[in-house]
Amino acid sequence: MKLDLSGFESTAPFVGASSELVGGLAAAPSFDIPATTDFDGFQKEAIQMVKPAKGTTTLAFIFKEGVMVAADSRASMGGYISSQSVKKIIEINPYMLGTMAGGAADCQFWHRNLGIKCRLHELANKRRISVTGASKLLANILYSYRGMGLSVGTMIAGWDETGPGLYYVDSEGGRLKGTRFSVGSGSPYAYGVLDSGYKYDMSVEEAAELARRAIYHATFRDGASGGVASVYHVGPNGWEKLSGDDVGDLHYKYYPAMPSTEQEMVEGIEQEMEEEIEQEMEEA
Repeated sequence: MKLDLSGFESTAPFVGASSELVGGLAAAPSFDIPATTDFDGFQKEAIQMVKPAKGTTTLAFIFKEGVMVAADSRASMGGYISSQSVKKIIEINPYMLGTMAGGAADCQFWHRNLGIKCRLHELANKRRISVTGASKLLANILYSYRGMGLSVGTMIAGWDETGPGLYYVDSEGGRLKGTRFSVGSGSPYAYGVLDSGYKYDMSVEEAAELARRAIYHATFRDGASGGVASVYHVGPNGWEKLSGDDVGDLHYKYYPAMPSTEQEMVEGIEQEMEEEIEQEMEEA
């Protein structure tokens, strides 16, 4: 019995494919391997070439009342703004928060994963995990996946038995302890406001206003940051969301609209004409 292979024959050969037939079938198209001795480096460069730029602004700092955490809500894909309502402050447990900068999917997944591990630690040891321990867990996980394309720049902020804690963790497995951090494309602008106004001895209201103002100024200068400025406070009783203000409203709060010089001149001329008319009517 002879098989009918006519249905497999290509009516239009592939571009660049060989015109020779192998067993009645068109030969598969082929391509040349890149002429390079460092193929791994070539692959990384190729990925970076097509990788869309990311942008965000997140910040956190320790003060006498705990930790203040703030972030914007814009997600961008290169020059395209894909969302204005991304939740970049993620609740790991009632006493701990994580911020999101880098790849949205990477950050959200690994923060949820960290929340599960923190809960399992609490059940096994009958006590909450420390901020130090949680940040180390995340750093170890990300270190094991380094070089595999993850994009994560996060801050782990919380309150434990030792008081407030703040750590920066990235996708290369790096981990830093500090009192002030800002992560994202708008961080240089946020640092400018944060460093100029930061004092350890601040009230919750003063710290919240400093964080809000730093996020607003970053969104004003950085095109990849925007949306809503969310502010959270982490204290001995856990975290609490203090505010979520549209940065457009904040702009007019910090810089109220003033009448232009031209408008003032027109109003002045109109007022003079009204006075002249009233004076003429009185004389008549």
